[in-house]
Amino acid sequence: MRGIVPPDPESKASNLEYAVIYVPKRSRNRFAASCVDIKSCAADALDDADPENKFFAARVSGPSKSSEGQFIYYLVEWLE
Repeated sequence: MRGIVPPDPESKASNLEYAVIYVPKRSRNRFAASCVDIKSCAADALDDADPENKFFAARVSGPSKSSEGQFIYYLVEWLE
């Protein structure tokens, strides 16, 4: 996963999470924290996804702080 800081198991600075992401197209691989809604499990993310309204279930890594000072999440995989 190029461009992603790997999770540090001791600090928990960046975690692998399930989420619903609001995004116009699924062509991006990083998302502002304001577009990401963390869920407790994959089933919850899939249940809350609404592709017709641009809400997609995914597994993400984050949050990380970008060079611009924003908190972002990186895409690990889209859930179907």
